[in-house]
Amino acid sequence: MSHVELPRPLEAYFAHAELAGSAAQRRFTITMPYFDGARLDRLQWWWSVTPAQQRLGGIEGLEPYRRDAVQRFRQHIEHWLATHRLRLVGDDPIPRLEPWSAEIVPFRSVRA
Repeated sequence: MSHVELPRPLEAYFAHAELAGSAAQRRFTITMPYFDGARLDRLQWWWSVTPAQQRLGGIEGLEPYRRDAVQRFRQHIEHWLATHRLRLVGDDPIPRLEPWSAEIVPFRSVRA
């Protein structure tokens, strides 16, 4: 059983925004909203790019950094869900957070 049981890929629920930056860097955030019971909450991931990094990105510009940030955020969410024994479910635009109740199989030692 997976910790993410949604009809679309987890990334489809992410919202992306550029924050106020500076001459030294551009700052971005990725947000994933979810319902915890009746309460609307969110997980967020922040990332930034310097002008030198943006130039190194070449014609793709920010896209390699954005892909990396999305992948790291996804891993963070999956780890958070597993650690707290939770799962994301639902067919609505905003997923619901529920307890994860996977069957625990006791360890049995096998001796030859």
